[in-house]
Amino acid sequence: MLDKLQAVEDKYLELESLISDPAVIANQQEWRKYTREHAKLGEIVAKFRDYKKVQQALSEAREMMKEKLDDDFREMVELEFAEMKEQSAKLEQELPILLLPKDPNDDKSVIVEIRGGAGGDEAALFAGDLFRMYTRYAEIQGWRTELLDASPTELGGFKEVVFVIDGYGAYSKLKYESGVHRVQRVPTTESSGRIHTSTVTVAVLPEAEEVEIAIHPNELRIDTYCASGAGGQHVNKTESAVRITHLPSGIVVQCQDEKSQLKNRDKAMRVLRAKVLELAQEEQRAEVAENRKSQVGTGDRSERIRTYNFPQGRVTDHRIGLTLHKLDFVLNGDIEELIAALVTADQSEKLKQVE
Repeated sequence: MLDKLQAVEDKYLELESLISDPAVIANQQEWRKYTREHAKLGEIVAKFRDYKKVQQALSEAREMMKEKLDDDFREMVELEFAEMKEQSAKLEQELPILLLPKDPNDDKSVIVEIRGGAGGDEAALFAGDLFRMYTRYAEIQGWRTELLDASPTELGGFKEVVFVIDGYGAYSKLKYESGVHRVQRVPTTESSGRIHTSTVTVAVLPEAEEVEIAIHPNELRIDTYCASGAGGQHVNKTESAVRITHLPSGIVVQCQDEKSQLKNRDKAMRVLRAKVLELAQEEQRAEVAENRKSQVGTGDRSERIRTYNFPQGRVTDHRIGLTLHKLDFVLNGDIEELIAALVTADQSEKLKQVE
């Protein structure tokens, strides 16, 4: 591990030299590439340097404890040695995690799709709850959200809602949200007070840049139509809504949120690029395709990753067996504890594979 860490620090110093080179600075594309690489290595190098400092301090404390010291000074040295040992153990746990291969999509913004599954109106209402949960979480993180498309229902929920969460590292956290979310509660329309179970599917896609995925105009079929709101009522009488079909893959996306056809087309293309990129990555890595299939599912009650139980005020993530008794906080965007636990579990599994 130490050899790998030293190699990372050597690369970091090489990049540091390159981004200060006037010849590289003159080539902005090359300079940006090296700057990004340098920034990605920064956290590992900082931790490795801390580790080396701690090891040096431990070595010096060991040497001092071999000498004849008065009781007070020896006590102080031993206390410092114990603190350094604790720091060393903590860093030895953190460093291997930093060396794990990084998902190339982790730094990206995301496109989130939420769809009502089993449960009709109640599923649509819960889709609205999850939409609010994710937008509140984004707000807490300092990320920006933008609605791309929505099919609202008369009761205030969504049959489907698609939106962007724009922020550095959004995918690294929200990728664990893909899957079927189950809700157990008494619907407001239920007079007998029976608990109903409904499901909502969530898909989280890393947003693709134009340079990452080439989509040729002759591969697209673009249809326009009048946008509509809840109950089919026309929002406008011009054909501003856009539906785009990617002919090679059969992927269909649509957007009707904006009054401008051009803006709707731009938004729909953002979703399409993300979906085509995801398809290309799945074809390259069959195991990822299988994993994604099991995550997103079909909205059936049996294919769940998380349950939100209203009568007991609890949230349970079934992948890691974590239950939190703070449903109200979670639905208000306080999902960091859930995400942190999923990240830790994922890292633990990857470390086992490396070992």
